[in-house]
Amino acid sequence: MFNEAVARYQAGEEAATLVPVFKDICDLAPKSSPAWTCLAWVYLLTDKADAAYRAAKKATKLNSKDPQARVNLVVAMLDSGQKGVRPHIELVQQLIEIDELRQEIVENIEEGLKRKPDWKSLQRVKQWLF
Repeated sequence: MFNEAVARYQAGEEAATLVPVFKDICDLAPKSSPAWTCLAWVYLLTDKADAAYRAAKKATKLNSKDPQARVNLVVAMLDSGQKGVRPHIELVQQLIEIDELRQEIVENIEEGLKRKPDWKSLQRVKQWLF
């Protein structure tokens, strides 16, 4: 179910239609950090910063070393006007020193900006990281 939802997203399906899909996946697998990370991302793409924050917080609690979960958390914090992003950015900077993780984050940020070009908080995170 998770792989199918990710494939649907990658095929260009609207994030809004995938929110309930990823919510169901999180309900079925509440300890799946990737599912919570994806849920946070689709929430962010649909301008639901508070819900994204809660999902990203859960994802980072389940896997504190997942750079994408941290990026989502930072973007959600910025989108919802919260403070305290610096420690999360610093941790992402450390985590993406591994090239394959760096490339994945670069690709995810670029894909997010393609779907939502005027996303100021994601542009800020991109500047901070790269």
